[in-house]
Amino acid sequence: MNYTELDVWKQARVIVKMVYELTKSFPPEELYGLTNQLRRCVISVPSNIAEGVGRQSQKETIHFLYIAKGSINEVETQLYLSFDLGYISEDDLKHNIDKLIINKKLLNGFINYYKKL
Repeated sequence: MNYTELDVWKQARVIVKMVYELTKSFPPEELYGLTNQLRRCVISVPSNIAEGVGRQSQKETIHFLYIAKGSINEVETQLYLSFDLGYISEDDLKHNIDKLIINKKLLNGFINYYKKL
């Protein structure tokens, strides 16, 4: 299976771009704080999907998919914090959370697929 053909991986890339665009407007003092943390977490999502698919066993694959799922939850939390701190608007928050929900659903489906193998 080639991970680059997976919808869950493609959607995760969309989220990476979305977060990078969003964090460009964060205050400079957040560069090594929330900006960096958000970017690191969001990059972890497609990276762990790719790593999981490249593993030799079902158990290892599922492990990395769960890491990706945890990273999505971290990104979601950090988006709420960004809103709380006034760095993003309510519309930006809603739009980005909606995209995350799509990715969560795809990832949950992919995890369930691997569990049934």
